[in-house]
Amino acid sequence: MYELGSPPSEVVLELRDIYKSFGDKHVHRGVSFQLKKGEILGLFGGSGSGKSVILRSIIGLEKPDSGSILFENQDLTQLKEHELFPIRTRISYVFQNGALFDSLTVEENLSYPLQEHSTLSPEEIHERVEQMLALIDMKGSNDLLPAELSGGMQKRAGLARATILDPAIILFDEPTAGLDPANTARLLENIKHLKKRGITGIFVTHDIPAALEIADRVAILHQGKIHAIDTAERIRNSDDPVVRPFFAGEHSHSAKLGPERQDGVKNG
Repeated sequence: MYELGSPPSEVVLELRDIYKSFGDKHVHRGVSFQLKKGEILGLFGGSGSGKSVILRSIIGLEKPDSGSILFENQDLTQLKEHELFPIRTRISYVFQNGALFDSLTVEENLSYPLQEHSTLSPEEIHERVEQMLALIDMKGSNDLLPAELSGGMQKRAGLARATILDPAIILFDEPTAGLDPANTARLLENIKHLKKRGITGIFVTHDIPAALEIADRVAILHQGKIHAIDTAERIRNSDDPVVRPFFAGEHSHSAKLGPERQDGVKNG
């Protein structure tokens, strides 16, 4: 593993020697990396290599067999479920499908985290929702139900809800999956706007071109470990035989799959 060219900055999240197996399938064999404040880290790996498992482990939806996940002077792997609740307001998860509440309007979906976890008045909450809808190009959609939104709008609304509490870290789990090029471009523009505001995040995807648009650094997950981690530009131009297949044809199906398929773990 190598890590070059990263400017010194505050580490906000660190994974140390994470191991995880499902039965006899060894998914993580000592995953270690740091996430720095104000950066977006792209996480690439072959299908089934355990990328999404890393994200779920960070917020406690999966428990590593061993290793540490350090955030705000706590090892998250040691916390009980009720102790993880406040962590999930600080580390937000953007799901593939938006994960909106079907029976709530767009405004109600976005208001919910503020009602539960802030002291804002109803007027202040409404104003905050209006700001977020403007940011994601969805002004006027307040009263629509999720079923009335396109797939792209659902994902953008999910992005807004995940970020409305100004979390310390945002975990993006295949956010462009299933979107056409136009909706992918629009979602990426929304993420870029958030990036200008200083968000910190991990971007898990098979969509290499999309990730390269927003990632400051890229980590390659291979055979259960972080094989390489470096600036997006250096990774993209690497001669490493494991790294090269990810970028050999960035717009091709093979590039999205990566160099190796490992069956047995769902959702990357």
